[in-house]
Amino acid sequence: MLNPTFCRRVLLMLTISELDRPSVPMLMKTLGWPRRTVQDVIKALAGMGVEVSFIEDGVRHNDGYYQVSDWGSVNQQWVALHREQLQQALL
Repeated sequence: MLNPTFCRRVLLMLTISELDRPSVPMLMKTLGWPRRTVQDVIKALAGMGVEVSFIEDGVRHNDGYYQVSDWGSVNQQWVALHREQLQQALL
């Protein structure tokens, strides 16, 4: 059985990597998660050795998108191959 916390984190990383210029609203829409969940999971990724950067790209201070620059010890290909299983663990 997969840990839902781990699944949520790696699914967010994969989604950030796959989307073009993923903002919090875009991630909320794509994943179907509340804003606070998306924001909390992004903050928690550093604890896994994952590097996520916010790229400011706009007039307002918070305009921009996220980018995973280092997956740490997580294998991106494994996550992509097991996406469905990871999603099932969240149901």
